Amino acid sequence: MTDDYDVVVVGASIAGCATAVLFASLGARVALLEKRSSMDAYKVLCTHTLQPSCMPIIKTLGLMPSLEEAGAQQHVTNLWTRWGWISPRAEPGKDPLPHGLNVRRQTLDPLLRELAAETPGVDLRLGQAITGLLEKDGRFCGVRVAANGKESRLTARLVVGADGRHSTIGGLSGLPVRLSANNRLGYFAHYRGLPAPEGNPSRVWFLDPDTAFAFPNDDDITVIACSPNKEQHTTEFREDLEGSFQRFVRNLPDAPLIDEAERVSKIVGTVDLPNVYRKPYASGLALVGDAALATDPLWGVGCGWAFQSAQWLVESVGSSVAGGDDLLPGLKEYGRRHHAELDSHHKLMENYSAVRPFNPFERLLLSAAARDAAAARHYYAFASRLINVKEFASPAALLRAVRVNGLHRLSPGSSARAKATASS
Repeated sequence: MTDDYDVVVVGASIAGCATAVLFASLGARVALLEKRSSMDAYKVLCTHTLQPSCMPIIKTLGLMPSLEEAGAQQHVTNLWTRWGWISPRAEPGKDPLPHGLNVRRQTLDPLLRELAAETPGVDLRLGQAITGLLEKDGRFCGVRVAANGKESRLTARLVVGADGRHSTIGGLSGLPVRLSANNRLGYFAHYRGLPAPEGNPSRVWFLDPDTAFAFPNDDDITVIACSPNKEQHTTEFREDLEGSFQRFVRNLPDAPLIDEAERVSKIVGTVDLPNVYRKPYASGLALVGDAALATDPLWGVGCGWAFQSAQWLVESVGSSVAGGDDLLPGLKEYGRRHHAELDSHHKLMENYSAVRPFNPFERLLLSAAARDAAAARHYYAFASRLINVKEFASPAALLRAVRVNGLHRLSPGSSARAKATASS
């Protein structure tokens, strides 16, 4: 059997559902394929956070009311450094800082799948295993799928791989891929009823080089994660996962009070989570979300970039899909935008995942952000992925950081603070 569509999307999680809904809103007929057979399936190993940079597309999809009703938590991220906490605050008399949302994937993924299933033009097919790509005249034109012991062919003008870090579509396409080692472990656990600091912020610890975070989510759940470096911690975590995880969290500065909360999940994680960057398009084919770029989860960017890359793809090729025009120019435009928006962020994250100390520029900007409200807002804009690396380390930002740190050294009590920092 052969079914014909305008777009076939493989993977019905964040990137896939967003892609399907956006294409269908332009009048395209979309097949949305998911290998799992349950509407309630969700990704377990995830930071469960949406950065402020993806809030516009959340609103475009009409998801905000459903997420708020489901208990998604607005958040601003505070960051611990050896110079103190970076706690961004809005400028007096100005608008509040842009916020992100924390929401567990077991809440988010079914909501997205329901949205897609209810969108006219989207044909959601669960339990579909991809067995191959179809090609014609030098371009990809569909997929072979197996379901319930039967194989069928789905043809389309565009095939979209939204099937995650280990993308089947990415592998079958032969698109170039860059892999790099992530020299940190990654372990997560969910706690209910965790006492929260004022404002209930998301918190990240940069222990340089080890890291950790605590993100308050829906249903009074806080996701706590630690990312110790492999060289020093692999053996102890393998031999005693429970004890090692709890000791690591308890020893954090201003540590989450996990002994006053109920752990409601297993400790899950991995010792091997390489960074992945694939070319995001070919003739008749595009990759979105983790299928195109999967970076160190420390930064909590994967969910937001899944939403955003879906939007960029549809903005680049949507009119051509709807109008029957050549897709390749639009796919090339998508590739350029994907690179422009994400490459510098990813390279910095990739470099830091090698487990290196902060470089001089990072030390300068982070120390200033811990000491100055404007510098903290500037760092927050970068951590929220609202500005790029070049803007973050602009001459003006560096000059301000030099001035802030210079005034700090000259201020009364700075010598005592320096001695205290050195002794700790």
